[in-house]
Amino acid sequence: MSASPRYALYYAPRPEEGLAVAASQWLGWNPEPGRGRPVPLSSGIDPDRLVEITAEPRRYGFHGTLKAPIALADDATEADFLAAVGRFAAGQRALTVPSIKLAELSGFLALVPTVRSPELQDLADRCVVEFDEFRRPADEAELARRRVNGLSPRQDELLRRWGYPYVLEEWRFHLTLTGRIADDGERAAIMTVLKQRFSGFVDRPLQVRDLCVFRQSSPDRPFSVLARFRLGGGRLVSTEVWRAS
Repeated sequence: MSASPRYALYYAPRPEEGLAVAASQWLGWNPEPGRGRPVPLSSGIDPDRLVEITAEPRRYGFHGTLKAPIALADDATEADFLAAVGRFAAGQRALTVPSIKLAELSGFLALVPTVRSPELQDLADRCVVEFDEFRRPADEAELARRRVNGLSPRQDELLRRWGYPYVLEEWRFHLTLTGRIADDGERAAIMTVLKQRFSGFVDRPLQVRDLCVFRQSSPDRPFSVLARFRLGGGRLVSTEVWRAS
């Protein structure tokens, strides 16, 4: 029996935006329209090692999580889910994060808001709660996998209630650029490269204009953009024939 697809609600920059281009070049994967590309050579970094370092974020595509990946409940269909996301997005407003920065989070490197955004927090909270009815409950194997690295009592409570431990007050918006890098020296070297590659986006505003549905067809496949909904617009923005607003 084949595994069920997984769906996630993400922020992702529009494909023509400079941040999307820079991120897809760095990760070697463009989730929209779902095509791989060579991971770029970087001075002082072994190419094979760079492929390893970016493997995990490449699998998910460049994004900021609003609702972590879920398998759909038995009584829900993809069409149901997309319709609900479209209605939800129509009732939201686009927002702007005042500025972003590069940061180290538990050993991995990411772009994060310089200060926390209440508007972005509210959007993420709503995504978690509003679409929980579509989530297939986590089985014991999934719960055990989430607990491997250790969870606080509150995180474990959130895991059992919402299927993911880092939601609501435990949520932190981040745009992941690497997997975990244990060696401090190597992490510092990668950070130096990232500062060069993403210098045009640091200390600048981040526009959050769309709500994206990412889909993973099977566990061995990367996530790609299934649909993109304009916040407040109430209509689907095609991911196949892109029309910028």
